[in-house]
Amino acid sequence: MSRAARGALADIGPLRDLPDYRRLWFGQTVSAIGQQMTAVAVAVQVYAMTGSAFATGLVGLFSLVPLVALGLWGGAVADTVDRRKLGMIGSAGLAAVSALLAVQALLGSGVVALLYAAVAAQAGFFALSSPARSSMIPRLVPREQLPAANALNTVGMNLGMTVGPMLGGLLIGVYGAQAAYLIDTVAFGATLYAMWRLPAMRPLTDNGRRASVLDGLRFLRDQPNLRTSFLADLAAMIFGLPRALFPALAVGFYGGGPGTVGLLVAAPAVGALIGALFSGWVGRVYRHGAVILAAVAAWGLSIAAFGLIRELWLGLLFLAAAGCADTVSMIFRNTMMQVAAPDEMRGRLQGIFIVVVAGGPRLGDFESGTAAALTSPAVSVVTGGLASVAAVLLLAARRPAFLHYDSRHPTP
Repeated sequence: MSRAARGALADIGPLRDLPDYRRLWFGQTVSAIGQQMTAVAVAVQVYAMTGSAFATGLVGLFSLVPLVALGLWGGAVADTVDRRKLGMIGSAGLAAVSALLAVQALLGSGVVALLYAAVAAQAGFFALSSPARSSMIPRLVPREQLPAANALNTVGMNLGMTVGPMLGGLLIGVYGAQAAYLIDTVAFGATLYAMWRLPAMRPLTDNGRRASVLDGLRFLRDQPNLRTSFLADLAAMIFGLPRALFPALAVGFYGGGPGTVGLLVAAPAVGALIGALFSGWVGRVYRHGAVILAAVAAWGLSIAAFGLIRELWLGLLFLAAAGCADTVSMIFRNTMMQVAAPDEMRGRLQGIFIVVVAGGPRLGDFESGTAAALTSPAVSVVTGGLASVAAVLLLAARRPAFLHYDSRHPTP
């Protein structure tokens, strides 16, 4: 039983065996916690200045445009320069923005436009450096340990999403928004130190051509397995992500208020963290395509079941199950992209991945809100979950070879 338990828990081999990866993982986890603290602080400041939920919601819009625009460009840049230096530039820029936010909070500027500009700058630096940081992983981690490394990356990301908002809320309540910004600024020191210790990450090949965003899109178009993995994720995010309906569902389903909304928002992240913590099995699975489609189907079924439930604890359980399924999908999608794609394309694919991750949920908000307006929130949730399952079945029918994708013989 003890051996079985150890086998179920996340494989910490990459952290134990690879010092460069260990420093990078720790630095990015600490920075993720700090960034989530900053996100809470910005929302609190904007609402305190304006008293408007609409003005607070605009924070997401000001971050979306730079994420999409610079995510694609940052991926192209990452395929032509030293990825280590690009990652350091992006992290230093993020730290500088957090420091400016701390200054404006200490001075009590009261200028909402300044906060919007800072959010846009943060998104830009993140989009510029994220493809570089993500495409470093296959250069630091042996192929057989990539599933474990991606699971550990998911642990770090979800620690940021759970610990960061809670710690940020506590600090803001006691010391003000400036405390969250200052801690975020200092936290970036861990990432900068980790990248400073890395070896150079220059492109492995140089054909004398500039890396083009269009070349990355054409490459993805012509590689059916990678394209199918992206489409599966889009199907889950567009049809099966009802987060825009959480306020209405908290009242209509459970008779709750803001506290209930917070529980609904947190449940998928908690499930994702649990899924990542118990990911010791991922390194023993080779049919990554089949697992991706099964995980997206499990996501859709969990969301559909959530739409049928009127007991809060059961609803939270199904949302947590959806988050767990999403973690499984993410681990294998990332691994497929890192293993099947050549090094000279990894930056651009990571840039496209940022656009999918940033844009998919926003399209999902629009889809679920529109469906709820035409029918009802409950119908929107249930049909959205079932639409995710239908999309998976369609992808499996149109691309049966994806079900047989074997990570031991990767083909993009």
